[in-house]
Order: sequence, then structure tokens, then C-alpha cells
Amino acid sequence: MSLKNSNLVQAWLVLLLATLFGTALAGIQAKLGPVIEANKVKETMAKIPVLVLGEDLAAELADDNQTLTIKSRVVEVKKNGITKFYTVYDAWLPEGKMIGHVVKADGQGYADKIELLVGLDAQGKRITGLFVLAQKETPGLGAKILEDAWRGQFKEKSTEKHLSVVKGSGAKEDQIDAISGATISSKSVTGIVNTAVANVASRLEVTAGPEKNKTPDLQNKEPSKNKERS
Repeated sequence: MSLKNSNLVQAWLVLLLATLFGTALAGIQAKLGPVIEANKVKETMAKIPVLVLGEDLAAELADDNQTLTIKSRVVEVKKNGITKFYTVYDAWLPEGKMIGHVVKADGQGYADKIELLVGLDAQGKRITGLFVLAQKETPGLGAKILEDAWRGQFKEKSTEKHLSVVKGSGAKEDQIDAISGATISSKSVTGIVNTAVANVASRLEVTAGPEKNKTPDLQNKEPSKNKERS
């Protein structure tokens, strides 16, 4: 076999293998996708008490064998010709008092999409917690957005102030200290929080009690191509 024919055969072999691997990966993703999403919903429901109550009060509630009443709904935001849907989880104490909300939000990180859960108080005036639901940032650098100490900076921040990222100068009331060597990841998370808060915080009022707050059918529908969803 000539060198030319050998190279041609190798090229076709590489193409065939790439196609086979691509098809296999697509099939795996199609099977695992629903499982991954179901696990995210399960993790979200488990994190809501901590995000709206804090670790200590959430633990006390669990110790008393009590649970929050949690209902999900969709908040639709239209800006610049784009419609974005945010999944919002409203939470009530066992006695029926509204205690807070958790907003699912996402955006581009340094490596890939970052998905967040942003806890807010009942009035939407204060951030009560932040959890990273999914991320693929650089291990040892951007992945430090997972650490409690860094995420804890967002707690108690006012939703009426735009948060900015600073490098090692000590964060003020409206600032977040960047992770050393991972400024982009730090800014990505802060930007996602800022956008979600700006879009949703003023639209969180729920007048009905938990027994009357029905989950909208919209949350089970996929947005069209000019719509985004968190």
C-alpha cells in the first residue's frame, strides 16, 4: 500500500472512530440527562432550608422533625427582546409564615456554565445564602467558588446594591473579595447573582398562603429559541 493510500485509510479510520465516539457520547448524555436534572432538583430541595434559614435554624427544624412548605413557580422577565424564565422556590415555616425564596440562576463561567441557587428573604431585600449547584471551573482555582468561606460573603448583602469584585483589598458592604488566581470565576458568580437579583427580587411577593400557591404549568415547558431559562 502506498503512503498516500495509507494516510487516506488512517484519515477515514479517525473520522469513523470520531463519529462512533460522538454517537456513543450523545446516547449516554440522552440517558443521563434526565437523571442529572432529577438529582439537581433533589439537591435543590435539600438546600432550600439552609439557604433561607441558615445552618443552625435549618438543623433545629430538622431536629424537631419539621419541614418547610416549599412551592416552585416561574418568574418571567422580558428585557431587550429576550424572555428569561427563573425558577423560584417559595418557602413557608410550618406555622404558615413566609420565610424566604430561592432563585435558580445560571450564567457563563471561566470554563463552562455555572448554576447557582440564590437565597433571598421574604421581601427580596437581602441575600440569605448562596449555593453552587453545578460548575466546571479550574480545580484549585475557580472551583474554590464551592467553598463556604467564599460563598459566605454574599450572605446578608442588600439586593438594592450592585455587587462588585475586588482583589485582596478587603470587601466593603457592596463588594466581594475575588478568589486569588480566579478573578474571572469570581466575577462570573457575582454577575449571575447581580442579574438574578435585579430581575427577580422586586417580583417575589406572594400574597397567597402555601396551600393556595399552585405551581405554574410554565415550568414544565421549554422556552423558544429567543428565550432563556434558569
